[in-house]
Amino acid sequence: MEIIAHIKTDFPTKFGVPRQSGLVNSLEAKIIFEPKFRNPDYVKELDKFSHVWLLWQFSEAEYADNTATVRPPRLGGNKRVGVFASRSPFRPNSIGLSAVKLEKIEFDPKLGAILYVSGADMIDNTPIIDIKPYLPFADSIPSAVGGFADEVKGYSLRVEFPEELLNKLPQKYRAAVKEVLAEDPRPSYQDDPARIYGFIFAGFEIKFKVSEGVLTVVEVE
Repeated sequence: MEIIAHIKTDFPTKFGVPRQSGLVNSLEAKIIFEPKFRNPDYVKELDKFSHVWLLWQFSEAEYADNTATVRPPRLGGNKRVGVFASRSPFRPNSIGLSAVKLEKIEFDPKLGAILYVSGADMIDNTPIIDIKPYLPFADSIPSAVGGFADEVKGYSLRVEFPEELLNKLPQKYRAAVKEVLAEDPRPSYQDDPARIYGFIFAGFEIKFKVSEGVLTVVEVE
C-alpha cells in the first residue's frame, strides 16, 4: 500500500493521544497530501461530507509474531482479549481506522488540498493510507453492541486545572487539553497517587497527578 498523506497534530509522542477518535472533538489537525496526490481532483466533492474515515499506519507500533491477545487499557491493563476483539495498535497489520469531522478544505499553491479535521487520535506525522467519506445511513448502526467497551465508555476523571497554569496555554488549546486530561492519559497499569506524569502537547509539557478519580495539573512548561 502507498502512503497518500501525513497528518499534523499537536502530539509528538503517543502519551496523551486519545484512545479513540471522536473522544476529544476539540482537537484540531490537518492532513497534508504527498506530492503525487496533490491534484485537486482527488478531493473533488469531498467537501460535501461532514465526516471522513481515515485509514492509517501505526507507524511506531511493533507487533510480536503470534501474539494472539492484548490488554486493553480501559480494562485496567490486566484482562486479556483477542487482538481482533480490540483496537490495539499491536496487530498483524498495523492499520488504524478513525472517523473524524472534516472542518474545511483549503488549497495551497505548493501543498495542494489541505484537509482540516477534528477529533483525530494520532501522533504528529502519522502516515495516512486512505480517506473515505463517512456515510451516516450505512456507517452508523444505533443498535450495535460494543462488547467490553460498553462497560467503560463513561469513564472519565474530574480535572482540576489551576487558572494560573491554564493561562500559560494559548486560548485555542485550553479546551482540548482539559478534555484530553479527562480521558486519563496514564498507562492503565499505573495508579500511583504520588507519581507525577507528563506529556507534550503543542510544545507545552503538561504535568499532573491523579488520586481518587481527580486529576490535578501541577505544572505547565
